[in-house]
Amino acid sequence: MRPVIGVSCYGERARWGAWDVDAVVLHRDYVRSLEAAGAAVVVLPPLDDAGAAAAVVARIDGLVLAGGADVDPASYGAEAHQSTDLPRHDRDSTERALWQAARARGIPVLGICRGMQVMAVAEGGVLVQDLPAAGYGATHREQPGAFTEHGARFATGSLVAAILGDGAAVNSSHHQAVADPGALTVTGWADDGTIEVLEDPSAAFVLGVQWHPEMAEDPRLFEALVTAARAAATAFPPG
Repeated sequence: MRPVIGVSCYGERARWGAWDVDAVVLHRDYVRSLEAAGAAVVVLPPLDDAGAAAAVVARIDGLVLAGGADVDPASYGAEAHQSTDLPRHDRDSTERALWQAARARGIPVLGICRGMQVMAVAEGGVLVQDLPAAGYGATHREQPGAFTEHGARFATGSLVAAILGDGAAVNSSHHQAVADPGALTVTGWADDGTIEVLEDPSAAFVLGVQWHPEMAEDPRLFEALVTAARAAATAFPPG
């Protein structure tokens, strides 16, 4: 049985063929990685009515909050840094609503890069808006659209350690990071101390990672998510 995994996506201007229009788009690597791990994938666009998120979550077995533009600093009570992206209000509100509905229903969640930051902010956390300005240099992104590799270590007994072991080399492309995880628990750190993993130890599978596993060759995070979603499909059949 292939569990159905919903993946949030971008709402951006895009060009293809004769078209240059507002569109909903997603790196195909998310879909490829999830399908290879055994999932059936549906793409979840930013919604004008975030209230529809609960109806969507009622029909899926697991949720991925994807990477993308910076979370609006106003959502955690901060002024925007000069390097912070223009806000995507529809995406922020949609992903927050998807997160809350997924938590209420008890289905597994995997947050990737921005997705982990959405999780933290939704749980009362705050972000570092610019790592280089905060003294972290270019370890996590040398230039937009490119990846750097660095080490990460994981807390003993954590979900991420059960999946990946005590540590891993991870691929990063981000200039922001979690400063305060809110109600979530930090279980992974980069070599420079940047937060790399968040979890909710009280949940069966709630995991956020700061790197991009969909762009790497290690399938274990997606396989673990699909296994958890298969279990959730039995325990919480879609409505």
